[in-house]
Amino acid sequence: MELWIIASVAAAAFQTVRFMLQKHLAAVSLSAAGATFARFLYSAPIACLILFTCVTNGWIKLPPLGAAFWAFGALGGAAQITATVCTVMLFGRRNLAVGMAFIKSEVFFTVLIGFVLLAEGVSGVGFAAIAVGVAGVLVLSGPIEATGRGWRGILSPSAALGLTAGALFGVSAVAYRGASLAVELDAPLGRALVTLAAVTAMQMVAMWLWLRFREPGEVGRVLSAWKSAGFIGLTSMAGTFCWFTAFTLQTAAYVKAVGQIELVFGILGTVLVFREKISRREFAGMALLAGSILGLILFA
Repeated sequence: MELWIIASVAAAAFQTVRFMLQKHLAAVSLSAAGATFARFLYSAPIACLILFTCVTNGWIKLPPLGAAFWAFGALGGAAQITATVCTVMLFGRRNLAVGMAFIKSEVFFTVLIGFVLLAEGVSGVGFAAIAVGVAGVLVLSGPIEATGRGWRGILSPSAALGLTAGALFGVSAVAYRGASLAVELDAPLGRALVTLAAVTAMQMVAMWLWLRFREPGEVGRVLSAWKSAGFIGLTSMAGTFCWFTAFTLQTAAYVKAVGQIELVFGILGTVLVFREKISRREFAGMALLAGSILGLILFA
């Protein structure tokens, strides 16, 4: 099995665990922004320390990082922060598996954004698989009311949060691929580590400034919740490193398509951890999304 597929599956597993921890923290102690900040506060220092150790020991020769790297990194970082806040808010409204299924609309947006920013497209079969996935998202959004406001089901707050998060995660995926490709190193793991350290450091500073002025006291609460929040940081760092590794080896659209195996992990988390139930309609929507994923992997 190719390295980018292994990295994508591992990233999905780490991300599922992180979402579960963030859902718990947002429910018991932290705001959506605070739960988002936790992932960067407890991951950026470790990522920077690992990079520093590799550079000082000569394992990685840090190349000059040009304007394209910083531009792509800043764009991806800002999009990921906003998407994560939307995600935590969504998990407060819907169960874990369904919330994650909404977010998996990111693969559709990743295809479009990848074509615009990096001129990377997909095959005709890939677009057909994407159409099946769109149907799955519509089913998940709930029944459409047969009234003058008949599209309220699709335009529900949960759907809006999920689709916004998906679009922004698509932006971040393409931007991160652009940033990693701008790192002039041959080793994909080296590219991923440099990108990880730079982006998470920018995100940590940006989130700290935001919380300092908009949510006084929230930084202290994040620090107080270090036992749970620390695990968010570790799983975030591991997952992001795996995503970046995959992005250096394959187009963002296909990486995110494989990463939708996260839906399976989400169902396991919903049933086994949060003891939440999934309706038949929600299972049908996730089945359509799963068919879309398989089509993208096997035939696109």
